Parts: sequence; structure tokens; C-alpha cells
Amino acid sequence: MNHLIAPSILSADFAHLKQDILMLNHSEADWIHVDVMDGVFVPNISFGFPVIAAVKNYALKPLDVHLMITNPDRYLEDFQKAGANVITVHYEACNHLDRTIHKIKELGCKAGVAINPHTPVSLLENVIEELDLALIMTVNPGFGGQKFITNSYHKIQQLRAMADEKNPKLFIEIDGGVSNHNSLALLKAGANVLVAGNAIFAAEDQLHAIAELKHISPDTFHA
Repeated sequence: MNHLIAPSILSADFAHLKQDILMLNHSEADWIHVDVMDGVFVPNISFGFPVIAAVKNYALKPLDVHLMITNPDRYLEDFQKAGANVITVHYEACNHLDRTIHKIKELGCKAGVAINPHTPVSLLENVIEELDLALIMTVNPGFGGQKFITNSYHKIQQLRAMADEKNPKLFIEIDGGVSNHNSLALLKAGANVLVAGNAIFAAEDQLHAIAELKHISPDTFHA
């Protein structure tokens, strides 16, 4: 499976968000990653439904919506109506995870589950066959620009081994501290979707930064 690039618009220029979305449309990005934060599950507040709907009006790429919120079940239909194509909830925020996964699928979206840095991969074992995507947080959720947690490589390898056995088509997404310095190692560990924020939007040439991440090979970067 060729890997996907999902630029995180949490790092975009909010004063020129339309311009950044149009740039992503013309880039080699595959998805547009939207981090939703409620100020409760994580210590930050980001996007709501009106912003997501506005992004959807211009986006030509699927919206990969990552819910860092408490009680996500209350809002699944609202996120689908706002334009989400992929909806990822946190294991730590769901009391009835299997039911939540099936509700997302009933809405016609790909269903994902994210785990925080302290959460063992093994806790996904009983739902992995139902998932379209599993997201490993490689920083503590809530803010962009954090340092990558190196123990994450082991977790990715564990998840890849589990997926190869039970769900080979699973998207394994990495969110946090992704750059051209560690992207090759992440792919070698078993990831196939890379979320990148600052590495793209802080770059002088954003289209080139996306293309570099999309065309990673052992001859391109040294992890």
C-alpha cells in the first residue's frame, strides 16, 4: 500500500485558510487532516462545525477529522454533515467503543480510533477488525509543534503486526512531530498515513514539502 499524506490544518494560517485549502487541493496530499479539540479532553480549543463546513466547500481532498473531544458520540452525525469523510475518535474518550465505530460506519464515513502516547496498542485488539484506521499519537494531544516521542516506533511495530494478522488493509496513521527526519523510519515501522503540520505549513515551499513526504524512499532521507 502506498502511504498517504494528510496535512494538518491546525498549523495553517487561519487568516488565510481558504488559500491554504486551495494550495492543498493542488498538492500531492491525499487527505486534509482536521484536529477538533474541545478544551476538555485536551487543553486547547480548535475547530467547530462552521469551520469544517467552510473547509469542505473548497476542499477537493477527503476530510480526515480527528476528534479530541469528550463524548464524541453526541456529535458524530454533525461532523458527517459538516463534511467529514474519516472520523477518528479516541479510545480514552469512548465508553462504548464498538457502538461508536459502528455508528461512524452507518453514517458512511471511515471509522478510526486514536490512542494517546500512554495507551497500550493491545487495547485495540478487540476492535481492530472493525476499524478502517488506527491513529497513534506520537506527541501528547492538544498542541502542534511538540517533540516526537521515540517510543512510538515500538507501538507502530506492534500495531502493524496486529493488523497484518487481523486487518491487513488497516490505515495506520501517525500524528505528532512528523517530519522528513523521521518519516522514513515511521513507514518502515509500519505506518501508512502521515499527518504533518508544522513540517508543511512552516516550510518556505509547502508544495515541495508535501511532495518530499509523499515520495519518501531510502535514497531520499536518512532516518
